[in-house]
Amino acid sequence: MTAVPGAPVLLTPARQTGTTVLLAEAAAARGLPTVRLTGPDVLDRLAGCPVHWFGGPLAGARIADRLGLALLEPADDWLARLPEEFTGRRIELTTLAEAWTLRGPAFVKPPADKSLPPAVYADGSRLPRHGERIGPDTPVLVSDPVTFGSEYRLFVLDGEVVAGSRYARFGRLDPGPVSEEAVGFAHRLLAAAGDGLPSAVALDVGPLLDPYDPAERWAVVEANMPWFAHSYTADPARMLDVVLRAAGPVAALRPADRRFVRAGAGPD
Repeated sequence: MTAVPGAPVLLTPARQTGTTVLLAEAAAARGLPTVRLTGPDVLDRLAGCPVHWFGGPLAGARIADRLGLALLEPADDWLARLPEEFTGRRIELTTLAEAWTLRGPAFVKPPADKSLPPAVYADGSRLPRHGERIGPDTPVLVSDPVTFGSEYRLFVLDGEVVAGSRYARFGRLDPGPVSEEAVGFAHRLLAAAGDGLPSAVALDVGPLLDPYDPAERWAVVEANMPWFAHSYTADPARMLDVVLRAAGPVAALRPADRRFVRAGAGPD
């Protein structure tokens, strides 16, 4: 489908994935053309167009100001501020320098980007100390190691789960249908979280495995940016609704979402 000057478009990276293909098909079905970011000339051609983005956060930050994009992102400390009733573990937002002092095993990950590999580290000495995008002040989430029996990605719009998929079992990729239990837990979590999340967000949740407690206990894995999330088996048309809200023109930004707009970043 060819973009019309001044008309809305969905912009994706040059490199296609299964999710970008599915979203492009869903967009075409509603008359929304998809344009691939194959070079800087593409940005010139899109000047004046209402643009929606689906792709990486670094590329998104580079093009946001030029294209008038508002990229919604959960606050770095959202997960750490949740009651343990919903997390099932202790979580702290700190810096990489503080994490270097850990004396025991912990799961460490950046709040949003992939500046360091999310993993259980035996202690702080195992964490990376040098890299293009990391330094002592790099924010990280540090949590107790836990095991999720299965993990589900849910796409949320205005507090309602509109699409979802299982994406893993026992830590291994295993896409499948979403469960009623996952959706039910997500709605309880969203009700408790109030206005702590953007109006469009991707939530990962799942039941914890505890050898000392056979009762099923659900917990949140993390909150993600829908515009940088795999669809797995989720309905791409419904996922597209969430993506369009989460990464679209500044002019269409809702006042309540302004505090969730991703700050700019340097080049890749």
